[in-house]
Amino acid sequence: MSWNPSDEQQDYPRMTRVVQALLAINIAVAFIAATIVTPADLESIFAFRAGPLAETWWTAFTYMFLHGSLWHLLMNMYTLWIFGPRLEHAWGSRSFALFYVWCGLGGAVFHALFGGLVPMVGASAAIFGLMLAYAMHWPRDEIYFFGVIPMRVATLVGLLAAVNLFFGVSSGSAGVAYFAHLGGFAFAFLYLKKPQHVSIEQLRQRVSPAPDVPDDMTPRSSPRSSSRSRHRDEVDEIVAQSKAAVAKRPARLGPGKRQAARDAKAEELDRVLDKISKHGLTSLTPAERKLLEEMSKQLRDR
Repeated sequence: MSWNPSDEQQDYPRMTRVVQALLAINIAVAFIAATIVTPADLESIFAFRAGPLAETWWTAFTYMFLHGSLWHLLMNMYTLWIFGPRLEHAWGSRSFALFYVWCGLGGAVFHALFGGLVPMVGASAAIFGLMLAYAMHWPRDEIYFFGVIPMRVATLVGLLAAVNLFFGVSSGSAGVAYFAHLGGFAFAFLYLKKPQHVSIEQLRQRVSPAPDVPDDMTPRSSPRSSSRSRHRDEVDEIVAQSKAAVAKRPARLGPGKRQAARDAKAEELDRVLDKISKHGLTSLTPAERKLLEEMSKQLRDR
């Protein structure tokens, strides 16, 4: 796989912190297996096996840092290098790292349920989860499959899902953990569809289009950031526009207790938006996220 040279100019870091760390860890483990400890010894301790997980629970996480061959390692790390940085840039390092581990855990769960007792190694389940996330965010991006065939990312992911399902059902666990790959897809889909997952872009789309924002503050689309400072600018724009919308709304409300309750809610929204501006979305409590969802829905309905 390779990127289409005609793609728009890259506007995100080609190498991000967590992607770099994952590459380094996987390569370091492969080096240790080739020079210091035999692959068999490493697999006996860190490879995932369906069975008494209470005794080897850590293997549900450690297996994704081992690889069965140099080709296996190179393919997974190359795919991580292609799809990982843009996701990490969009989500932040912490969310990206948790998502990666979550998808790898999904591979272990599906292998335990459908893959039999064959030991499993490799980051493929986590990588497949990254590919699905990328396809759900930027489905029309193109790559060259096998360096020759131009293909959209969404098409590639659909093809991989179909191939893994076919071979998983028809050939079982014949040397490739097909169901683990599907587990990475499944856990990625669950993560991305859960209500609590709200990205900066989603927040901008939900809150900014409030119809009672003054004309001079009408939301305008802007190109994706080439640095982390652009994300901060987007958040600041959201906060300013939302405050303007909230500031105009109390004049339309009735007097008495109803207006007092609305004012209190508006003040709480101001506080939440200020918190996002200073600390990011990940700093919000469940109650604050719920308030943000409710207010954005009201703005959207209006």
